[in-house]
Amino acid sequence: MSNVPPSAASLRGAVDLSSLVNRPQAQPSSGVSAAGPATPPAPGDTRGEVVAGTLPSLVFDVTDATFSAVLDLSNTVPVVVDIWAEWCGPCKQLSPILEKLVAEYDGRVVLAKVDADTNPQLTQAFQAQSIPTVAAVIGGRPVALFVGALPEAQVRDVFEQVLQLADQNGITGRVSVETAAGADEPVEVEPEPLPPHHQDAYDAIDRGDYDAAQEAYRIAIAQDPHDQLAVAGLAQVSLLARLQGVTPGDVRSAAAAAPNDLDAQLTVADLDLSGGHVEDAFDRVLSVFPNLDPASKDVARTRLLEYFEVVGTDAASVVAARRRLTMLLY
Repeated sequence: MSNVPPSAASLRGAVDLSSLVNRPQAQPSSGVSAAGPATPPAPGDTRGEVVAGTLPSLVFDVTDATFSAVLDLSNTVPVVVDIWAEWCGPCKQLSPILEKLVAEYDGRVVLAKVDADTNPQLTQAFQAQSIPTVAAVIGGRPVALFVGALPEAQVRDVFEQVLQLADQNGITGRVSVETAAGADEPVEVEPEPLPPHHQDAYDAIDRGDYDAAQEAYRIAIAQDPHDQLAVAGLAQVSLLARLQGVTPGDVRSAAAAAPNDLDAQLTVADLDLSGGHVEDAFDRVLSVFPNLDPASKDVARTRLLEYFEVVGTDAASVVAARRRLTMLLY
């Protein structure tokens, strides 16, 4: 929920995967392998390995050691990369949506899942400062997509933009799927239920009613002030609400013309954060902070605290920005 999906024109490589290219290949027991399968998937397992241009499934796990095969596969079809973790609630809402859409596209796009807890090199390479982080690899080049759990309609828009970018780069293939005996029927993956007010917020976001979503999160926080998922959710949906109807070119021009206009700078910082440029967003607010009057400083501080929740309070960029903010305050 934290990012507005990018336009097709803004989908461009944002990370460096060169350290993962031509790496010595380990012998994995699962995941993607350029050499073919090692251990067959367990019964009911919908993930598998790349085998001579075919896949047991369009959804598969990859690791730091096996990711080079994804780079090869991305020369045939775009590969969407889902960086997740078992403990991550939003991940459990987003992953079924990604898997459903991949199935609908029938081999024109595949999904590589990366466990952030066990694959630090990939997590760092994709600059996954919070999860879920979703990216793509097209023709061996990474493309930043979005952070957080988005509604299905917005994720579908992102997939369309990914396919458009792939087509522009000549990546127009389709992979075939090997179907195991007895596995003709698709496996339905149901998301884990959310707490009542969280589900209300998510449903409101899905229909584009950001005011209702914010109210649902506020109720959840009022009932449990320690509900960090609700605090983060409120910050994320507030960002979405502020960006409704914003024209990036206009607001950036306005901010450039008025460097001391806090509202203009905050709007551009919102755009930076929504596009994954986390440090740029932090720096923009912190740079204007010393010249603000006390009331404006409080506004800027509140916005930064929201940003910290969106990105994840334990992220290195947040720790550094929080330290810088403290120095400016005291």
